[in-house]
Amino acid sequence: MSVKKTYPTSPTPSQPLSPKKPKPKKQRLNWLLIGVGLTAVSLVSAAAGALLAVSLSATPLRQSSLTPEEEKVFSQDEAISYKNLRLPQLSRPVNILVLGTKVLTSEVNEKPEEDLGYHALVNSFKGLSDTMVLLRFDPNRDKLRLLSIPRDTQANIGRGIQKINEANYYGGPALAAEAVSSLLDGVPIDRYVRVNIQGVEKVIDALGGVNVYVPKDMKYTDHSQHLYIDLKKGEQHLDGADAVAFLRFRHDRYGDIGRVQRQQMLMRAVVEQALKPQTILKIPEILSVIGAYIDTNLTVEELVALAGFAAQTKRSNVQMLMVPGGFSGDGKEEISYWIPYPRQIREMVADYFDHGDYQNLETPDPTRLRIAIQDSLEDPDAVQTMVNYLRERGYRRVFVSDNWGEPLSTTRIVAQQGDDLGAASLRATLGVGEVLVESTGTLASDVTIVLGQDWQQQYRALEDPTDENFLKTRYGN
Repeated sequence: MSVKKTYPTSPTPSQPLSPKKPKPKKQRLNWLLIGVGLTAVSLVSAAAGALLAVSLSATPLRQSSLTPEEEKVFSQDEAISYKNLRLPQLSRPVNILVLGTKVLTSEVNEKPEEDLGYHALVNSFKGLSDTMVLLRFDPNRDKLRLLSIPRDTQANIGRGIQKINEANYYGGPALAAEAVSSLLDGVPIDRYVRVNIQGVEKVIDALGGVNVYVPKDMKYTDHSQHLYIDLKKGEQHLDGADAVAFLRFRHDRYGDIGRVQRQQMLMRAVVEQALKPQTILKIPEILSVIGAYIDTNLTVEELVALAGFAAQTKRSNVQMLMVPGGFSGDGKEEISYWIPYPRQIREMVADYFDHGDYQNLETPDPTRLRIAIQDSLEDPDAVQTMVNYLRERGYRRVFVSDNWGEPLSTTRIVAQQGDDLGAASLRATLGVGEVLVESTGTLASDVTIVLGQDWQQQYRALEDPTDENFLKTRYGN
């Protein structure tokens, strides 16, 4: 990994959020709809944003109450946004813990009004957190970062060593935030969002569905939950129910980590498709549909600032990481824990969360990278040519991994372990491709290269430097 990088910071506005004014409960919903509606229009037209000053400091999506001690876990007294003449904007980098819960009738104390004969989903936030993601919105670097925390991560949650997803069950969002902060060497958590999985289904439907590449056929039946998953390999337009099935499927060789990779694939698709001006117009509709399925201590003003920042973030600046670690045991027994690697975590949070003073004083050597090659074009010659090409340039730890089923026009250089500088060095060596910081590649690699059509043209030109198609593509007419 690289030496810790320093970046200039942007000036923080001197004016904090205006003091909150208490309002009658009956008026809050009206003010929420008016405020969010005006916000959506402002994001598209960039006009009349000053009207949002009315009642944006409420927290209408909050479903649970925290004790004063639990409130102290989050930096509630430190403003994260400010108002200008148009829209609320982020005033500093912000870390948001997102917890997704899947709760069944068999997991709650309250008995359902009627016996359904199976374990139905319940709209509750009190269960195990099925999904844990730490989001960092960084206006100083214009980056949006998502750190996936496997639910089976081994952690101390105040009740001894357990899986980190149990923290929400025993102590709600405050204990979950404390556990995540402790795992990540003390990274502060500013706010939290808890979403019931039923809310995920409804928000996907409200967005009109999402386009996702399903990497393989997924078929699974669980009559006890009325869970029927039947997804076909290939590019699919998933509605809410199918998107949830895509997330809940666990029967692959990577278990929980496979689910994390699919979460990142879905999140990438949602970021690319949902955060567009025409979609931002749907915010009032989306909030009205999913309001009952969300619990958060974010105010509407802060939600608007976060959404506005995310909508303007470039695709290449959306980076998705995973807590560094490895499976427990020798692989012969059932996997029980994802064991975190403390040194790699310290390095990652220093590089990506500006936290701590960890420095890797060693000069990074990109040729020591573990590089996995995946073929998306069913072209073994292209794969072998790349292996030879990299080894001739000093990359010795190159191996061929499973094929990637989605044909790509542009080669993906996936920084599997977050080493964006190493991936960028590879991009310069190859002369093709795009760098993506995410954890959707081969687990045993530092960087995974998924071959696309641009490499096909490149390696053919290496064999025939006069190839006209390559010259036109590379240099223009």
